[in-house]
Amino acid sequence: MGLFDLSGRVALLTGASKGMGLAMATGLAEQGATVVISARKMDQLEASVEQINRACGANRAIPVACNIGHKDQLQALVDKVRADVGPIDIVVGNAGVNPYYGPTSEIPDGAYEKTMTANVQSNLWLAQMAVPDMIEKGNGSMMFTSSIGAFKPSVMLGTYGMSKLALIGLVRNLAAEFGPKGVRFNAICPGLIRTDFARELWESPEAEQRVKRDIPLRRLGEADDLKGIAVYLASDASRYMTGQALTVCGGSNMWT
Repeated sequence: MGLFDLSGRVALLTGASKGMGLAMATGLAEQGATVVISARKMDQLEASVEQINRACGANRAIPVACNIGHKDQLQALVDKVRADVGPIDIVVGNAGVNPYYGPTSEIPDGAYEKTMTANVQSNLWLAQMAVPDMIEKGNGSMMFTSSIGAFKPSVMLGTYGMSKLALIGLVRNLAAEFGPKGVRFNAICPGLIRTDFARELWESPEAEQRVKRDIPLRRLGEADDLKGIAVYLASDASRYMTGQALTVCGGSNMWT
């Protein structure tokens, strides 16, 4: 069995119908994992399942619709994975929202609560629901998508960044609590990735100038740039790594 081999393992991913989530699911499936991908829209999920299965030449992907902002839907998702596929070995909490652009001091209560529920609390719920399977095996890996926005203030994306910093705090606490049981928790912090979610940032007139000025690798990130880190954190290659925030940003964050 190779260091990155995920054969026989079950992975559950949220926010995985497109973009980074889809890329990470594909990477896990290519290494042999059975991947259950979830998002809100079933039609998108079904198309993504076909794409993943084509990429790995086997039927390794399963779609389940779920809105991560609702605890009962998350519980139904976890229950369905166990019933249809088996105990969960890997969790990728990639779903997130950013309903508000503007100063944190002016954010409406509803937008603040939606941001924190989706980006932080939903991942706590997911961890609480899935961790018993991993404790029973004495082994498991959960990773949650944070952001380089966690590491610096912003007058436009400040509350989003706050939620992603809180998510790193959640990861560290869970890593401390469940490390003795053999369960690992890590955060992935992408830089500016060319996805629909971040379109307002990379399509702006300043984006090309920013790439030339601030990103040593001189390009925006692509969703596929996240495949390797997901496989690494899911596999035995990272078996002595927990409680970390790994930055995937082309070098843009090394000065902050």
